[in-house]
Amino acid sequence: MLAVFHETLARPPQELSCPESTTGFPPKPGYRRRHPKNPDEILRDFLSSHPAHSFCATFSGGAALACLDPQAPPPSLLCQRFFCSFDEVYCMFVGSISNLSSLVREYGLCGKMSNEALLVIEAYRTLRDRGPYPADKVVKDLAGSFAFVVYDNMTGAVFAALSADGGVPLYWGIAADGSVVIGDDVEIMKGSCAKSYAPFPTGCMFHSEGGLRSFEHPMNRMKAMPRVDSEGALCGASFMVDASSKIAAIPRVGSAVNWASSWALCI
Repeated sequence: MLAVFHETLARPPQELSCPESTTGFPPKPGYRRRHPKNPDEILRDFLSSHPAHSFCATFSGGAALACLDPQAPPPSLLCQRFFCSFDEVYCMFVGSISNLSSLVREYGLCGKMSNEALLVIEAYRTLRDRGPYPADKVVKDLAGSFAFVVYDNMTGAVFAALSADGGVPLYWGIAADGSVVIGDDVEIMKGSCAKSYAPFPTGCMFHSEGGLRSFEHPMNRMKAMPRVDSEGALCGASFMVDASSKIAAIPRVGSAVNWASSWALCI
């Protein structure tokens, strides 16, 4: 899967963007510096790399989603791919949720055709419309190996998450025009974002308004660690939970008070 969002829709951590840098030494023979590509070129590369099984959906707000159709070979025996939409909310999902049946009942989807992507859409709509629920708890309730990207065409919101076990690969980076790129194909990401790409941190979620947060450790801050390539040049950043840094908890007054985090997905 591949998602591209204009910087007006999603602004990733600034550490992910890596400007041109040099080591101070001549490059090795045969070394060619890569440059990030524009969104149109990135989408063409993805579609051309899977000519028989790929499709793309673009939106007027500067968003584009591209993925493989169900006939494409899965990345592994444990991974499935889904692309679904409902009520102007679109979801690309890779992986599986082991407690899907119980969550379908919890969200009142019994009797309807349901899969992992539709469940994620319903969970997102619940956070958006009928909170207050802590977003980290909702995502943490999804058991299994998964990665997903949600785009809300009504509000322009972007929501992405990666399971804590790291069973499904996911990467993100910055395109030439500043757009954020999210995908599960490392070669596409490297070619698209050059040095401004990094693995998406496991056990974390990203929202276009709330930024990057851990749903495994919601009260801890995220820390960016510089990455260096084989030439010794800075190459994006890795993100991890900082165990020594805590976010101040919102005080509770009585059991009925809303204790949702400051970054619940409510409008």
